[in-house]
Amino acid sequence: MRLQGRHAVITGGASGIGLASARAFLREGARVALLDRDEAALAAVAAELGV
Repeated sequence: MRLQGRHAVITGGASGIGLASARAFLREGARVALLDRDEAALAAVAAELGV
């Protein structure tokens, strides 16, 4: 599935299913916004993924 030009908002994006979903959406070309209660973990994941 190609998601070029699409946007995804992912909750729980710092770990688990949310993180896996973010990686999949990015791989398919979507722009991703991540949310999570753990701000430090979210910042680390955002830096890793480049979002």
